[in-house]
Amino acid sequence: MKEESGKDTSELEGLGQEALAATGRLRQSVQEIYAEIPDTENLDNFEQMAEELKETAGKFAKAGTEIFMVSDELSTRCRDTRQQRRKRKLIAAAPANGTIDLEEREGNHFARGLGPCKLLLILFIGSFAGVVVELMWCLIRNGYLESRSGLVYGPFNLLYGAGAVALTVCLYRFRNRSGWISFLGGMLVGTVVEYLCSWGQELLFGSRSWDYSAMPFNLNGRVCLLYSVFWGVLGVFWIKDLYPRMAQWILKIPNKIGKILTVAATVFLIFNGIVSLLAVNRWSERVAGEAPDNSLEVLLDERFPDERMESVYANMDF
Repeated sequence: MKEESGKDTSELEGLGQEALAATGRLRQSVQEIYAEIPDTENLDNFEQMAEELKETAGKFAKAGTEIFMVSDELSTRCRDTRQQRRKRKLIAAAPANGTIDLEEREGNHFARGLGPCKLLLILFIGSFAGVVVELMWCLIRNGYLESRSGLVYGPFNLLYGAGAVALTVCLYRFRNRSGWISFLGGMLVGTVVEYLCSWGQELLFGSRSWDYSAMPFNLNGRVCLLYSVFWGVLGVFWIKDLYPRMAQWILKIPNKIGKILTVAATVFLIFNGIVSLLAVNRWSERVAGEAPDNSLEVLLDERFPDERMESVYANMDF
C-alpha cells in the first residue's frame, strides 16, 4: 500500500512537471497567434480555442483543489496523531479523529459516525456541559453563580446542545483538516445558531436572554463579532478536542445499554422542553397581567411561579 501511494505521488509530481512545461509551450504558441488576429477575417477558431482553454483551466483548478485537500488532510492526520502521542506522556490527551474513525469502522457500534444516536447523545451532553461552563465563567467573571439553564428541570440548555450538534454536523467533514477551516466554520455556524435562537425566543415569547447592542460590530443585538470569534475558537476546540473525547467515551458504552440511555435522554429532553415552553409562555402571560384560563394554566402558575422562573431564567427580559 505504501509503495502504491509513493508511486501515485511520483506520478502526480511527474504530471505536474509535464503540465507546467506544456503550459509554457502553449503560451509561446498563443503569442504567435496574437500577430495573426488583426489580419484574420473569421475569428471563430481562435474563440473556440479560448473556450477550450477555459474548460481546461477549470479542470486543472479542480484537480489542484483536490490535491490540496488531500495533502492538507494527510498532513493534519499526521500532525494530530503526533500531538496525541506527545500529549499522552503528560496528560490524558484527546484521541486523534483518525483514531476514532478507525475504531468506529472496525466496530459495529450503535453510535458510530454521525448517526441519530450519537447526535442525540451529543445534544444531551452538550446541553448539560454548556450550562456548567457558563456557570464557571459567571463565577470567575462576576464572583457569583447564576442560572444559565434553558429548561425548568435540571441544568440543561438546549441552545448549547443545539450548538454542539450544529458544530458536529457542519464541521465533521473537516475533522481531519487544518484548524483554520474549523475556525471559520465555527464562526459561521455558531453565529447563525445564536441569531436564530435569539430571534425565535423574541418571536415566540417577546423576550430576550442576551443583548449585544452595546458591543461593537453587532447585528440587531443578537450576535456580535467578539462572540462570533469565540464561536470560531470553540469550533476548533470542539472538533479537535471535545468531540473526539466524547466520541471515545460513547464508544465505551455497550450497544444495548447505549440505545436505552439514548431513548431515555431523548424522552427526558422532549418532556422537559415541552414543559419549559408552556411554563415560559404562561410566565409571559402573567407579566402581561393575564389571568389563567384553564386548569393547565392554573397548574403552571402553582408549579412555576414567578420566583422560580426568575431563578431559572435569570437573564430573561420581556
